[in-house]
Amino acid sequence: MKRSVQLKRDCRGFTLAEVLASLTLMAVVVPVAMEGVSIASRAGTLGNRKAVATRIAQRVLNEAVVTRQIGSTSGQTIETDGIYQWRLQSEPWTVDALELVTVHVAFNLQGSSYDLSVSTLYDPASSTNQSSTSVLF
Repeated sequence: MKRSVQLKRDCRGFTLAEVLASLTLMAVVVPVAMEGVSIASRAGTLGNRKAVATRIAQRVLNEAVVTRQIGSTSGQTIETDGIYQWRLQSEPWTVDALELVTVHVAFNLQGSSYDLSVSTLYDPASSTNQSSTSVLF
């Protein structure tokens, strides 16, 4: 009787087949999970860069409208996370005597180029810019 109880205690644990099956499962699951984390990280970085590009475009657009220096200009802004190229352009609007003023901001992220645009309608004949300007997203 003692011998059968002792054998039962010695037999507890995992078999070689169970260990190999779990290692095989882990070999498949871990790389897939890590790729998911990597994709989520890249998406977060891209979202942050687009937010910075939007702020740059709004700043350039606001400066152009306030100073009434609407025309084709370009420049570059250096932020902590990269270099952003911007280009301001103006074209006639199809209704009334308004102008469509657009700022294009371009930046690179992990070998890919991205472009973001912010536009507004501008009335060059108005004496106050605030009452005639609306931002379109």
